[in-house]
Amino acid sequence: MGGIALDKPDAMSGRNLHDLGGDCCAGGAMALAAASGLQADYHSFLDADPTAFVQKDEQGNAMLYLLVENMHCANCIKNIEGALSSNPAVEEARVNFSTRRLFVRWQEDLEAAADLLKPVIALGYPLTPYNPEMMQSASAEEDRKLLRALAVAGFAAANVMLLSVSVWAGLFSEDMGPATRDFLHWISAMIALPAVAYAGQPFFKSAMGALKAGHLNMDVPISLAVVLAAGLSLSETIQSGEHAYFDASVTLLFFLLIGRYLDKAARSKARSAAERLLLLKSVAATIIDDNGERRTVPVEAVLPGTRVQVAVGDRLPVDGVVSSGRSDIDVSLVTGESLPAIAKIGEPVFAGTLNLSAPLEITTTKTGDDTLLGDIVRLMEAAEQGRAKYVRLADRIAHYYAPVVHILAAVTFAGWWVFGTDWQVALIQAVAVLIITCPCALGLAVPVVQVVASGRLLGKGILVKAADGLERLAQIDTVVFDKTGTLTEGRLDLLNRNQIIEDDLALASRMTRQSRHPLAMAVTRAGPLAGEELEVAEIPGCGLQAIVDGVDVKLGNRDWCGLSEDIQSDDGFVGPELWLARAGSAPVHFQFRDHLRPGAEKMISNLKKQGFKVELLSGDRRSVVENIAADLGIDNWLAQQRPEDKVARLKAMAETGQKVVMVGDGLNDAPALSAAYVSISPASAADVSQTAADFIFQGRDLEAVTESIAVARKSRRLVLQNFSLAFTYNAIAVPMAVAGMVTPLFAAIAMSASSLIVCLNSMRLKRAGREDRI
Repeated sequence: MGGIALDKPDAMSGRNLHDLGGDCCAGGAMALAAASGLQADYHSFLDADPTAFVQKDEQGNAMLYLLVENMHCANCIKNIEGALSSNPAVEEARVNFSTRRLFVRWQEDLEAAADLLKPVIALGYPLTPYNPEMMQSASAEEDRKLLRALAVAGFAAANVMLLSVSVWAGLFSEDMGPATRDFLHWISAMIALPAVAYAGQPFFKSAMGALKAGHLNMDVPISLAVVLAAGLSLSETIQSGEHAYFDASVTLLFFLLIGRYLDKAARSKARSAAERLLLLKSVAATIIDDNGERRTVPVEAVLPGTRVQVAVGDRLPVDGVVSSGRSDIDVSLVTGESLPAIAKIGEPVFAGTLNLSAPLEITTTKTGDDTLLGDIVRLMEAAEQGRAKYVRLADRIAHYYAPVVHILAAVTFAGWWVFGTDWQVALIQAVAVLIITCPCALGLAVPVVQVVASGRLLGKGILVKAADGLERLAQIDTVVFDKTGTLTEGRLDLLNRNQIIEDDLALASRMTRQSRHPLAMAVTRAGPLAGEELEVAEIPGCGLQAIVDGVDVKLGNRDWCGLSEDIQSDDGFVGPELWLARAGSAPVHFQFRDHLRPGAEKMISNLKKQGFKVELLSGDRRSVVENIAADLGIDNWLAQQRPEDKVARLKAMAETGQKVVMVGDGLNDAPALSAAYVSISPASAADVSQTAADFIFQGRDLEAVTESIAVARKSRRLVLQNFSLAFTYNAIAVPMAVAGMVTPLFAAIAMSASSLIVCLNSMRLKRAGREDRI
């Protein structure tokens, strides 16, 4: 979904890139063009045919992922989403501030893409198709431009500052006359003005684009501050005045550029998990023709059933089944586990995983966006782009915050002017208020935490599906588990094989070969493959029945096989069982064992130590559930629970005020997962897009449950800390700016510092320290 441009490499050809650019004021779009060796005189995104990038959802609505330029504050989000949401054809419009991505879903039959996007581009926000691979080059070019501007501003600031020292020293000395002072001012102007004109372009172009569209962004007051400082200084120099502010103008610009560059670097470190995943996507595949010839084709040209060769060190381009070879595969993308898995003939393998040790041939089963990688990307993007409660809170605050700030700046200007200050000084104080009160820190408080948390969990093989899943998971006080496939692995093994004579085992395995029941499959795995197949009738809920040499043979549960409760195995076994019954022979007892998942006991112990209530709900027999609960130390458990019983229990717990996380099998426990306050599901690779859970973990280890809860709780703490930092900064800085205690230079430093502090505080979530565990 997010990789629409990657899926169509021809769509980003030179011609289309020329057409799909933004306004010339878009630094990011210029970088995109520069990365492709094109000139920046391209036309609007509307001049192209956007249908090449449109996808459809299950309801037939059209969807677009776009990159937004010139977006620097939370007010920009309000402008963009407001412009789109006012269109009745739009079903959903979301902007992610930290990744600068816009997602639009609309009814295509009511509105064409070009007409839909006109209001956003008219507001001064150029749009380009979202392409992570292309944007890496564009981002590098933008970094180089910022560094060049920073170098020019730093060189000019250092030299003008030296000249200013001489000027200010001369004011207190009778040795410097007006001519010398004017000469130094003119030298400063010759250095500062060209530097301001060049180094200020990232701000000036963005501000001009916003003003042309009839609205303000944060670069407008910044540009105004720089231009006013330089303009007033030039005016003073022309009039042979004593005070010039060339040093202030270039130093202000220097610190603003430092803040812009560091802010961009911090956002890059918090790059969305979905964006990083898309960079794992192969662009080409080596296919093997029917005549054995090998040729390289775009990955989009590979069809299911095609044989694909994967060399050592290459990422798999498609999902498939190994048809030749044996190798180690880095599956950390899928399971979060660092140890490689062995891929042998018949084993499923997935796009994006890395072939480590030997060449493989695979038969393609899924390609493009239908692969596991495509499923994961869709889930991650939906979660990252979503509007969680804290995000909506920040947006509402920013909505009222922006007009209050502008009114406050106007009051500051009027107050300083009315009470006898020159209008120039009053204007500079008002500009200081505008700069220092920019709500960037507030806008970043939640999204950066959200994408960093998603990335950290993905590294552990945990996918976040729900946008507000982390917020809800941080509030839970009760953990409810399903048994089979959750606390246990759901893969049963025959426990007493050595106690069953070979002929009985061979007969049972001949009966179970076509059955998909877990117990029957365990018998098939344990038995020999020899012997002809039998005509077998499978009786749901009972077992298997066949006629062998004229004798009726049953393999199933105790009651169906006609056995009384008095018939027990010698060791008093109470786990999963089957009985083989036939006339004239003693019944044969098949005992099975379902292994606990790794880390189950430790996880339950940790949850109880942290004060969580733990409960087990299972559809299995009472004796089996009781034994599992005793082994794990779970005091509260219920057995023989049907799906509707589990839902009723969860609803009863919710009515008492408990916030429950349900951990259950993603497919079998869908009703219970939906009924819980928040849900976590273990899933096989093929299930990631099907389960109803808010979180999905791959792999076997149940540490994923405690990891998810730990990350959710720390995310909440960091979000609240970020809000506190943003409000504390404004509570201190705004009164100081209104009182005239803050210059535009200090305001620029403070504003940039507040955004960086919020970003760096969010980055603490990347560290998986012991203190994060629960």
